[in-house]
Amino acid sequence: MTTILDSLERYYDTAPRVGGARAEDFGPLTLFVQEGAGWQYYARPALGGSAATVADVERVLARQRELKVPESFEWVAETSPSLRGPVEAAGLHVHAHPLMVLDAGAAPLPAHPDVRLLGADDPLLKAAVTVPALAFATPGTAVGEAGPAELAAKTAEPGAEEGRARVAGKITAGTTALAAAVHDGVVLCAGQYNPVGDVAEVVGVGTLPSARRQGLALAVTAALVARALERGARTVFLSAGDEDVARIYGRIGFRRVATALIAEPPEA
Repeated sequence: MTTILDSLERYYDTAPRVGGARAEDFGPLTLFVQEGAGWQYYARPALGGSAATVADVERVLARQRELKVPESFEWVAETSPSLRGPVEAAGLHVHAHPLMVLDAGAAPLPAHPDVRLLGADDPLLKAAVTVPALAFATPGTAVGEAGPAELAAKTAEPGAEEGRARVAGKITAGTTALAAAVHDGVVLCAGQYNPVGDVAEVVGVGTLPSARRQGLALAVTAALVARALERGARTVFLSAGDEDVARIYGRIGFRRVATALIAEPPEA
């Protein structure tokens, strides 16, 4: 019998390939390497593979350094419980995040008047792609200082157009959808979902720090969920930043099913 965690494992193994990454085989581990511009992926347990050792992890880290890509591993604690020890022994720091799946019978939220799906040619797409970067630079749910002026400056940076073009291509190809909360012409919150078959992951939902605590992230997530279900998704999931954020997502029917782990070098 296929469980929800089995479905998520298949998703995690397939999504990077759909997103343009090549898979490099390291026995019990797979390293996904982005071909060309785009999101830099990570290493994770090989689908159906055996337990990894410290030596396996160090081989992957050496390859990541050779390629000059992030030294990053991602996996589900309950599915691959033995990986944390070797990863930490190799010198990486592990962050835990609630892994949540939408309940099948969850009642949808009413549509928010400021939230809409953006098309590939929407003039606000560049700002919508940029907002989460500002949000994640100041994590948490507290109101912060970064606002419209900081967003305008960040959007004017050279890399912003590359990000817009990449997401526009994915929207056109149907491999992502982007929702944004827009007020008085300013994007205050944005996020995406990425479908693979009948599974969709909500990713990158971030609110401009100065606009937090208005329910915008929840409204954007609700819009993404509605579109994913409309497009045939049977399983919608996400990884919450922390327990406080997980409680917020619980309000629209997401429930915790496991723990997503992300390992990176410790901060200097």
